Amino acid sequence: MRTTRLVAALVLSALVSTACGKEGSPPTKGPAAEKLPEYRVATGFQLPQSSTWRKAKSRGRFIVGAKEDQPYLGEKDPATGTYSGFDIEIAKMISASLGLDPRRIEFRTIASANRETALQNGQIDYYVGTYTINDNRKKLVGFGGPYYLAGQGLLVRHDEDDIKGPGDLAGKRVCSAAGSTPYQRIQQEYPKATLVAYDTYSVCVDNLLTYQVDAVTTDDAILIGYAAKVPDELKVVGKPFSEEPYGIGVPRRDNALRLAIDDALAAGEKNGDWKKAYDATLGLSGVPAPKPPAIDRYPAN
Repeated sequence: MRTTRLVAALVLSALVSTACGKEGSPPTKGPAAEKLPEYRVATGFQLPQSSTWRKAKSRGRFIVGAKEDQPYLGEKDPATGTYSGFDIEIAKMISASLGLDPRRIEFRTIASANRETALQNGQIDYYVGTYTINDNRKKLVGFGGPYYLAGQGLLVRHDEDDIKGPGDLAGKRVCSAAGSTPYQRIQQEYPKATLVAYDTYSVCVDNLLTYQVDAVTTDDAILIGYAAKVPDELKVVGKPFSEEPYGIGVPRRDNALRLAIDDALAAGEKNGDWKKAYDATLGLSGVPAPKPPAIDRYPAN
């Protein structure tokens, strides 16, 4: 049985980059949405006090930063260049609420380390990609939302019975993204674990599938997506052991855009679009839609 699973894992891992520090891509298996939601474009919407919105209106579309290797959150099809996932649907929902056709969004893959710079330099209008709101980041960019509350979790192989939570990581090889908050938390709070770091979580998952590490740790929303791709091989264990409120990154001084995004999220939660977006993406994992977190309409700073 172990040999059979290992062979299956090796086949799957061929779909993922195995080179240290290289961009990986998630397994291509997993359930697909029968139909994605459609979002009604607000007619006559105006936001002249936002320079970001005015530029987007002039070009006829938003330019949105996203992730490309997170299943059911932000994932790019290498063959078509199409982006999909919950974060992508949230970006579309916001675009429609702000009066621009979501089908015209130009998505750009922006690495986590470059998010603030991309917003500050005007490379993107807003960013939707498992972007945790915290006070340090608020000094650099603005945040709409949060629209989802994640928490750090653990992804293990389906035949792993010894790891049920972070307290079981002593002597285990645990993989996370280099320099990430999840990596630092394991390092500080569970020092008996042996940490392994790569640039992307998809490479960590490849190493998990090929028995090179014992667990992968990051936000549970990301791990749920990976597990949904290969449910016979991977599973998420234990309860979340942090709180990670996901927000929409915007240029720091563009408070008009930030507050308009807050309004768009509130409207999407009320009219059911938020749940439709979840059900068509992360909901395919079998994890039911949680209650959206309260939106933080913090004052301008």
